[in-house]
Amino acid sequence: MSTPSVDVVVVGGGIVGLATARAVLLRRPGSSVALVEKESATATHQSGRNSGVIHSGIYYRPGSAKAELVARGRGLLEEFCSEHGIARDYCGKVIVATSVPELARLSRLDELATAHGIQTRRLDAEGLGELEPHATGIGALHLPGTGIIDYAEVAAVLASQVERLGGQVILSATVESLRLEQSAVIVQGDRNTWKADRVVNCAGLHADRVARSTGPVDVRITPFRGEYYELLPAARGLVRNLIYPVPDPAFPFLGVHFTRSIHGGVHAGPNAVLALAREGYSWRVANRHDMAEMLKDPGLWRLARRYWRTGLGEVRRSLSRRAFVSALRRLVPDVTGEDLQAAPTGVRAQALLADGTLVDDFAFAEHGRVLHVLNAPSPAATASLAIGEHIARRLHP
Repeated sequence: MSTPSVDVVVVGGGIVGLATARAVLLRRPGSSVALVEKESATATHQSGRNSGVIHSGIYYRPGSAKAELVARGRGLLEEFCSEHGIARDYCGKVIVATSVPELARLSRLDELATAHGIQTRRLDAEGLGELEPHATGIGALHLPGTGIIDYAEVAAVLASQVERLGGQVILSATVESLRLEQSAVIVQGDRNTWKADRVVNCAGLHADRVARSTGPVDVRITPFRGEYYELLPAARGLVRNLIYPVPDPAFPFLGVHFTRSIHGGVHAGPNAVLALAREGYSWRVANRHDMAEMLKDPGLWRLARRYWRTGLGEVRRSLSRRAFVSALRRLVPDVTGEDLQAAPTGVRAQALLADGTLVDDFAFAEHGRVLHVLNAPSPAATASLAIGEHIARRLHP
């Protein structure tokens, strides 16, 4: 049987892979594009297991890929949603300071917002109470442009658009390796083999493994599980929109927060616990190969030495609902354990360097005819259409 030839193969059916396939087809109409996804549906992992926030971009270093692609991606996402009737709500969020040192960090965030051209409003305790009557803090920053959406729905529409534009979305097909040849890339799957002029690796939790089949990469994907609770219907009135803590600069994650869903629910979380498998959505899911790989990773040991106290706190919040509730009550004191029910978890694919540094920006690498997306955690969903556009331009200048 002959190997089918295509112009572009996209590995991974998350929102970034789907946006990339669509962008290639829009940039080069008539191209043959095959998107290959190992699961039986698109957006199964990070794209369908997140808090559904349309991020403002306030946290990101000016000039970084995150800052630029989120700014561009928000506009593209709004146009896409308007065109396809996808619900979204720019409800706004508050970042709440609960101590005097956090007020200084809040001021620095406000300066970042100004640098990015993001609309903000400083609030005192009374102003915070007007927006979020059950939140407690000594000051806050209001970002009215932050929104909520269902990214799984966006991904589903993107998949239909890829097919409408002439591309293929191939499900339940695992890409096992990529082989570089002089004039093509051989994409070896468990069911099929393709010969492609160009390949884009958007494999998320497995992106580094796919990348290593074409050459060395300096990062390893480390999975961090984010666990959520959901407020029971009777307690949803405790949170009007989105309530976030001031991020701790000593830790690379935002901390537990409250986010209202486009479908009416309110999520509380996530924490950030090292998962025992790349797709380890609970403590019961462990993968020997994944664990052995992590134990051999010097970067993970260096990260652990740097953040072991914070890491233990995250584990404690994972194992103890009381500890999780205590963290939530810093923002909304009226929340109790009886107000919460468990919600689906997510796993963040976080790139880690050998020196123990968590990669802070979107990261891309090229090996010949292959472009690898090596780090695309939050806010990649918000930026997805801009990331796809960026990749399509790199493939076809």
